[in-house]
Amino acid sequence: MALNAEWDELFGDAKPTEQPASMTLAGLPAPDGGGGGDANLKADVGPWHKAGGTASELRTSTTTSLTDLDTANEGVGGGTAGFDSSAALTEILGTWKTRLTSVRDECGRLESALKSAGRDFGERELDTQRKIAAEAPAPSQKKEG
Repeated sequence: MALNAEWDELFGDAKPTEQPASMTLAGLPAPDGGGGGDANLKADVGPWHKAGGTASELRTSTTTSLTDLDTANEGVGGGTAGFDSSAALTEILGTWKTRLTSVRDECGRLESALKSAGRDFGERELDTQRKIAAEAPAPSQKKEG
């Protein structure tokens, strides 16, 4: 099938526009409305390390919360022996400890992964800059035009 016939079959009378195709990311257009923008892609270590630091802070606060939870529940079982609520409190304590432990462990994993990603991006950025510099002609070899 010829391209024009295929176009007509797919889109009917609609004709292709003369506007160039533009890129979107997550369904959002470029800030300038077109496909333009900064052609220089830069990988920065900073945001990755900041996110890793935030994960570390969350891990620390979750660890503190686990300790606080244990401290707050000391002696609860003895003081409520024989009450139906005693079993419920014990069950709740166990489920919260499980949840907080999972959050703490995930934050630890994320801290390492985020900081590693930042380090890797930074190393690749430097490596790419070195390769480009090595391939670039020396200033005296540039053609004048």
